Amino acid sequence: MPETPPEAPLDCPLCPRLVAFREASAREHPEWHNAPVKSFGPDQARLLIIGLAPGLRGANRTGRPFTGDWAGDLLYATLARFGLSRGTYASHAEDGVELVDTMITNAVRCVPPENKPVGAEASACRPFLTSRIAAMPRLKAILCLGKISHDNTLRALGLPLKTATFGHAATAELAGPNGPVRLFDSYHCSRYNTNTGRLTEAMFDAVFADIRAWLDTQP
Repeated sequence: MPETPPEAPLDCPLCPRLVAFREASAREHPEWHNAPVKSFGPDQARLLIIGLAPGLRGANRTGRPFTGDWAGDLLYATLARFGLSRGTYASHAEDGVELVDTMITNAVRCVPPENKPVGAEASACRPFLTSRIAAMPRLKAILCLGKISHDNTLRALGLPLKTATFGHAATAELAGPNGPVRLFDSYHCSRYNTNTGRLTEAMFDAVFADIRAWLDTQP
């Protein structure tokens, strides 16, 4: 079998429920992206940020990870504060924002109903994440946004879940395909988590401060 590429094809057929959902979205909003969302950022990045899946009115609409919804507003503002992006984020894929030493992707590349992919869908999409990680030769740090992202990342690396326990601001040293990688965890930067106070901007900033300090020690 040919090696899995790091990005899913726009007509990916692997998950029937997700195919049906994105096709229904395309009928209602034909001007939206309505397809698997490609990772954003340079292959030579040392930081990979991994979310769960595209949001219906966020990346599924705009075609760029974490773009067009509240989670993206918080994430891109934080990236800018820590020198990990350049340009002015304007919630659409043509705003000219560039990521610096950073790539953003999702564990599941298609929008799921109610923002909740099922286990079989995560498993079907996992080879793309495995290949995405392997295609980053300078990777030094991975930030997982949420426990599902954390668990899928460990599985994508071929590691048992007991290797690292998820917790906000937790870190772990992992064996990556191109050398050691430090795993950083954060609660997901969703509107729900910020509205309920589970994740504050100060908490999110603290995680990125740790990542910035780590990257500054790496070649």
